[in-house]
Amino acid sequence: MSLPKTMRSLLQPSATSTDLTLTTSPLPTPERNSTEHLIRVHACAPCAGELLWPKNFPPTKPRELIPCPDIAGTVVSAPEGSPFREGDEVYARTNYIRPGNARDYTIGVTEELALRPKGLSWAQSAAIPVSSETAWQALFIHAGIVGDGAGDIIAAREAWKGKRVLVTAASGGVGMWVTQLANLLGATVIGTCGSNNVSLVRSLGAGEVLNYRETSLREWGARPGNKVDVVIDCIGRKSLEDAWWTVRDGGVVLSIFQPPRQVRPEDYKGEGVRDVFFVMVPNRKHLEEITKLVEQGNCRPIVDSIWPLEQFQAAFKRLDDGHARGKIVLDLSLTQ
Repeated sequence: MSLPKTMRSLLQPSATSTDLTLTTSPLPTPERNSTEHLIRVHACAPCAGELLWPKNFPPTKPRELIPCPDIAGTVVSAPEGSPFREGDEVYARTNYIRPGNARDYTIGVTEELALRPKGLSWAQSAAIPVSSETAWQALFIHAGIVGDGAGDIIAAREAWKGKRVLVTAASGGVGMWVTQLANLLGATVIGTCGSNNVSLVRSLGAGEVLNYRETSLREWGARPGNKVDVVIDCIGRKSLEDAWWTVRDGGVVLSIFQPPRQVRPEDYKGEGVRDVFFVMVPNRKHLEEITKLVEQGNCRPIVDSIWPLEQFQAAFKRLDDGHARGKIVLDLSLTQ
């Protein structure tokens, strides 16, 4: 395959700046004797708040600050012994230690790549990895209901049977996947969202949907029969603070936004409640299991909007506004 000399790259100039610049740069080069693959990027997706990560969570080694950890693309070159070959269509949430994927060519390693689901567009594929893997790890590992994250759906269903799960921001990128997977596992799902997304969250498998603008979680949790076994929080702050009142004694409050104990109410009297905060780690096996579920029609990605790379400012503004319904995706094949 004949490769260009340069490519487009979306660059964050410094860790303290949230501005982005579209520039031209050389193609990345996979390290010799490594598991690195060169990938032609067809679509990529940003994460909410990621332009603050370099300041708050500096990379372990200096690197170009390129956003968008989600990628869907084609393998250009693969190392010896790789399960992937030139021309394979793959997707991944790439590791934070390397630059992201808002560029025409990027690097992906064997341990994080999977063949993308058949029948999806490039944009739909790019909308899956980080959200679905985060939800998977929350339910299969960190909630403590099943312990190894191996992906045995049948065994996990037995463990989750009869459990009640509250999902905050259930119409957001991760919340949508938690709702779908928890429903698939047989749990009763209660999701919170705004009024415009109630029907969407129900369609994803929530048995009850709470409009966060109208419903007090503290009051809701005090009603007989409403307590949940697990809270999976996707938004933090006040929502997470209020969610403490919904969990039964011996339950779990889990957040992907902040350590739940930071906002535990001072007058909270629950006993034996375990609180968990985690950051997802890209995992090829988890993504392969998610691929199967998507291809079987058990789960689906939801794309809010698709933008050419040149319209990155509008795309990130849409993301920062906080009202996206699904994932925002940059399609690198589009022109403005």
